[in-house]
Amino acid sequence: MAYPDEIYQAPQSWAVRAYPKLLRYNRLPKGGHFAAWEQPETFTAELRTGFRSLR
Repeated sequence: MAYPDEIYQAPQSWAVRAYPKLLRYNRLPKGGHFAAWEQPETFTAELRTGFRSLR
C-alpha cells in the first residue's frame, strides 16, 4: 500500500525489485504513515484483498 501522505513513497518498480514475491502494490487516495489509525476501513480492505490471494 502506498499512501500519499507517507514519509517516503517507494515507486512500484523499486518495491517489486526489493521484494520479488510482492503480491500486491496499490496507491491509495488518503492516509499516511499511521494508515491503520488514520484510514482503518481502507487499510483493512486492502489487507483483506491482499491476503485473499493466499487462500
